Amino acid sequence: MKSKKTLAVAIGAGIAPLLAVTLPAGSASAHGYISSPPSRQAQCASGVVSCGAIKYEPQSVEGPKGLTSCSGGNAAFAELDNDAKGWKVTPVSRTTSFNWRLTARHATSTWQYYAGGRKIAEFNDGGARPGETVTHQVNFGSLTGKQKVLAVWNIADTPNAFYACVDVNVR
Repeated sequence: MKSKKTLAVAIGAGIAPLLAVTLPAGSASAHGYISSPPSRQAQCASGVVSCGAIKYEPQSVEGPKGLTSCSGGNAAFAELDNDAKGWKVTPVSRTTSFNWRLTARHATSTWQYYAGGRKIAEFNDGGARPGETVTHQVNFGSLTGKQKVLAVWNIADTPNAFYACVDVNVR
């Protein structure tokens, strides 16, 4: 009887690594956020601003397309919507690079940037899957001074988008 148990354990131990490698992985619970200039969730993750759960998953601000909130409508991340929280404002030029750090490669329809109550830039990826980083050159046009930029990554094959707000001072 003991030898059958030993054999069963040995077989299980031998098969487990093979199964782990060959079975499909589950869907990722992480996706992407703006790392530079530092978005509100990047500031939370780095400890610049004291935050709750978003500190541990800055890439997870996901919600239905078409929202205008920094939290993407996610109650767990509502503090991102609080403009009085003490977010660091980054000085930027009229044309500024926004760098996304992506932890999942979703087919992308568009990337949109809003400031001053209007869309200031849109980039159409036509369903392409980006790499680990994406950079966009965004022109603020006539906008100057302190601005809250809402950046939206619209996913091509789901009804969802990822949201990031960045506080900047356009010089």
